[in-house]
Amino acid sequence: MKVRADILKTYQSLHTWTGITSSLLLFIGFFAGALTMFAPEIDRWATPAAHQMAAIDTDRYDALLDKVLQEYPKASDSVALHFTDAQSPVSWYEQGSPRGLRLDDMRWHATLDDNEQLITELVPVNSLSALLDMLHRTAGIGGEIGHTQAGVFVLGIAAGLYFLALVSGVIFLLPTLVKRFLAVRDQGERKRFWLDGHNLLGIASLPFHVVIAFTVCVFAFHDILYGTLAQIYGDKPLFPRSAPSQVERNIADLPKVSELIALAESHAPGYQVAQIKLSNLNKPSAFATIDVANEGEIARGALNDFIFINPYTLEVVSSSVANPEQTVWARLVSSFFGLHFGSYGGDLVRWAYFLMGIAGACLFYSGNILWLEKRRRKGMQQHRSYRIMGALTVGISLGALTGVAAIFASNKWLTLTPVNINQAYMFVYYACFSCVLISAFVYGPAKTAINALKVLALLCVVVPATSVLAGAVPALNLWTPNSLGTLMIEVMALVFALMFWWMSVCVTRRATANEPGSIWHLETSNAVTSELSIKHS
Repeated sequence: MKVRADILKTYQSLHTWTGITSSLLLFIGFFAGALTMFAPEIDRWATPAAHQMAAIDTDRYDALLDKVLQEYPKASDSVALHFTDAQSPVSWYEQGSPRGLRLDDMRWHATLDDNEQLITELVPVNSLSALLDMLHRTAGIGGEIGHTQAGVFVLGIAAGLYFLALVSGVIFLLPTLVKRFLAVRDQGERKRFWLDGHNLLGIASLPFHVVIAFTVCVFAFHDILYGTLAQIYGDKPLFPRSAPSQVERNIADLPKVSELIALAESHAPGYQVAQIKLSNLNKPSAFATIDVANEGEIARGALNDFIFINPYTLEVVSSSVANPEQTVWARLVSSFFGLHFGSYGGDLVRWAYFLMGIAGACLFYSGNILWLEKRRRKGMQQHRSYRIMGALTVGISLGALTGVAAIFASNKWLTLTPVNINQAYMFVYYACFSCVLISAFVYGPAKTAINALKVLALLCVVVPATSVLAGAVPALNLWTPNSLGTLMIEVMALVFALMFWWMSVCVTRRATANEPGSIWHLETSNAVTSELSIKHS
């Protein structure tokens, strides 16, 4: 395909600068987002098994709920019934709520013993997966604008630039797309390898990246969109709302749990009830949210669809489950959520999104390396922008990886201390991130990359090693994986450890052989090589 040279140059410049200005933020978002595909497994892995109460049969939930509401009146404000063995049968928040990331949330867990006696325990909420989700949505940027985290808006802008980079990159590649799509040249100049690898990753996963870029923009700026539409609609609401109920409610009139389950299964055939959340049970505004799951359907949430009902009248107020009465707008919004979260197709799609998320992080990193390789001048003296971008690329990307790995490595050991574990997570992440970033500027990208990759490998090894030690020395009060999902977290930690160690060897080899001026050049390596050569001669 023939495209004029001046047009190609324009799109190349657009691709370069939109990519370089957003890549490092997107690196963090994609890597953390890949991990959140297994958020339930991560939370189960990070939480001691003793904090989860024993499961009970469905027909015992009515008795359990009655006892909870009688002995703990506050639970009537918001209580959740869980129907999976991995969670306590009933839980409610003594402090905090399930929405958002807070560091001091406390939650009650409850179940029944064999004698139908109530057993409860108040435990801190482990927010490891919520922290990863925060990094995914904000890239770790703190502060708030209104009621939204500032990082959400920053990442939304980055996603817009990212979309422009995708479009301009495809146009720029059109003339040679078919010829060079699968050609990865590892001979000759190093930048050819980075260029071919970057192009292959980008084109092979283009639909995925377009979906992610578009949905991130929608999620970041939907409040602004609604605010703009409100100016057009005036006093007329954007969405139909039912008139608030004035009927006083009494918990004694609450239908049986089996009736709520039957209603959900009737409204959503083929779906399984995962959770029922009852709120404001003593108020006219009482409502219930029923989480339902079907791996073969696109879900509105990260894992489930939702049915909103009146828990006393059993009237379905709204639903995200696909049905003939669902509006086109509701279907469209559900599709946006489902395509972003990968909440369809079960474990196969979750693994696919995980791998594409990791590949996306590699795409952004390789784009920065390609920019650096193209702008490196022969000799020692390099542009200031080259040195700064080299340090930022290594410092931010490896800093984020090191921070996350350190959280996983320290998780079980932190439970043995009296510290607030969620505050400790934040301290560990930002301390490790800052150390690697500062090191990249002080000691240079090459030395920092070699040391950080080795530290990363060791931190990843600590994850399964801790479990081995927990099994060998029960007196430590640590715990081992109790399911295939939690075991796979430790298996993947070993895989990452091998990968990071191999990468450190490759970077070391390159740094010792690279010419002066490159960000991958180690000054001491050439000095040592020269000294050894003199001694040998």
